Amino acid sequence: MAKPIPLALTYDDVLLIPRRSRIQHRADVNTATLLTDSIKLQIPFVSANMDTVTEGKLAIAMARAGGIGIIHRFMSIEDEVHEVDAVKRYEGFVIDNPFTVRPDKPLRHVLEKITTNAVSSYLVVEADGKLLGLITRRDIILEQDQSKPVRKVMTPFSKLITAKPGVTPAQAKKIFITHKIEKLPLIDHNGKLKGLITARSIVNFEQNPLATKDGKGRLRTGAAVGVVGDFLERAEALLAAGCDVIVVDAAHGQNLVTLSAIGKLRKKFPDAQIIGGNVATAAGARDLVKAGVDALKVGIGPGGICSTRIVTGVGVPQLTAIMDCTKAVKGRKVKVIADGGTNYPGDVSKALAAGASSIMLAGWFAGTEESPGEIIIRNNRRYKIHRGSASFLSQADRAARTGSNTLLNTIVPEGVESLIEYKGSVAEIIHQLLGSLRSGMSYCDAASIKELQKNAKFVRMTSAGFRESQTHNVNEI
Repeated sequence: MAKPIPLALTYDDVLLIPRRSRIQHRADVNTATLLTDSIKLQIPFVSANMDTVTEGKLAIAMARAGGIGIIHRFMSIEDEVHEVDAVKRYEGFVIDNPFTVRPDKPLRHVLEKITTNAVSSYLVVEADGKLLGLITRRDIILEQDQSKPVRKVMTPFSKLITAKPGVTPAQAKKIFITHKIEKLPLIDHNGKLKGLITARSIVNFEQNPLATKDGKGRLRTGAAVGVVGDFLERAEALLAAGCDVIVVDAAHGQNLVTLSAIGKLRKKFPDAQIIGGNVATAAGARDLVKAGVDALKVGIGPGGICSTRIVTGVGVPQLTAIMDCTKAVKGRKVKVIADGGTNYPGDVSKALAAGASSIMLAGWFAGTEESPGEIIIRNNRRYKIHRGSASFLSQADRAARTGSNTLLNTIVPEGVESLIEYKGSVAEIIHQLLGSLRSGMSYCDAASIKELQKNAKFVRMTSAGFRESQTHNVNEI
C-alpha cells in the first residue's frame, strides 16, 4: 500500500494571526539576529551568493546597513579574494595591512597601484617594515618625471604624525582634529609599521553604529566556495583575506559530495564559520549539522529565478521546509537561513516566525545600483540582468572560463535569465523590507525576532483568501 502523502505549505498558503500587542510603534522592535552563533546581524537580511547579486560593492552596502553579503564564487580565486579585501578595507577603525610601497620604486609604479587598488595614498616602508614616509596621488600627478624614485617625492617620516598601536577611537579623533591630517600610521617602538587609521574610518565608525563589523571594526562579509576542485585552496585564501564566513554553495546539500566537502573544510579550518546547504528536510538538516556547519540554508527550488522543481520534480514548499529544518536543529547552536521564495515583503515575517534566523535574498537586491552588471536601456527603461546560478547562460559562462567543453555539452538548466528593472540604491529596498518586518512584528506583539517565533500562530487560507489579501476591485494609480 502506498504511503500517505503529507501536506506541505508555502508562504502564500498562510497568514500570521494578529494578537493583542504592547508594541506602541514599529520602531520599538529589535530586528537583531544571529547569522551563526558567532556573527550577529542588526537586520536579518543576507544577500545571495549569485553572480548578478553580490560582489564587493553590494557586500559593503549590506554590512553597513546591518546585514551581510555573500560574495559569489564564479570568478578566479584571486578575483574573489580581491572582492573580500575590498569589503574588509572599506571601513574599519584600524587597517592592519595598509598598502605600502618601497622607496626606490618609480612614481609610475605607484600610479599604477593607485589605479588598480583605488587607494589614493601609500605608506613608504623599508624591506623590514620600517616606516619612511607617505606618498599620495597629488604628489605624483604634479611631478613631470615619472621615473623619479618615491623617496624623492614622498612626505618624509619626520613630517608625519604617528601613533602607537592600541590608540582608541576617541584618542585618534583628537589627533586628527588637532593636526588636521587624514592619515595616522601606527608604529611600534622600532618604527615599524603596524597599521593605519584614516579620518574616513573614524567618520564611518561614528556614522554607522549598527553596521555588521568584526572585532577590528571592519565590515563583515561572507564568500562562497564549491564542493569540488579548488574549494579548499579557495577557502584558505578567502579566510586569509579576512572573510568572516564560508558558504558552501551547492544545490543539493545532502549529496555525499557536499557533505564530504563540508567535513574537509571543518577539519582543515576548525575555527572557521561555515554555512552549508541547500536542504529542505529534517534529515538534510541533521546531515549538515553532523558534517560540521554553523548554519544551514533551507530552500530547494523556491526562488523566482529557479526552475529546479519544474525541471526535476524535486523540492519541498518553503514554509514547511523551514519548520522541519528548524525543528531538527532545535537545542543546537546551528542557525537556519531561509533561502528563496520571498515574493512579498510579508514573506520575511512568515519565514522568521517559522523559525529562520535570517533570510537570504536575491531578486530583491538584483537590479540595484550596488549589484554586479551594467544597466541596459530598453524602450527608455533601465534594467539589469538577473539569472539563476543554474541557468543556461550562467553555466555556459563558467564553462567558457574553465574551457570545459564537457560541461557545456551536459548543461540541463535549472534556472532562467531575466531582465529586472533598475531599482536604485539597495538602501531603499532594505528600508521597505525592514519597515514591513517591523509592522509584522508589532501585529504579533513581538519586540524581538525570538518573541516573534514564540508568539507566532499561523492560519491556513484558501486561494480565495490569498486573492483577498491582495489589492482588489480598484484601479491602482
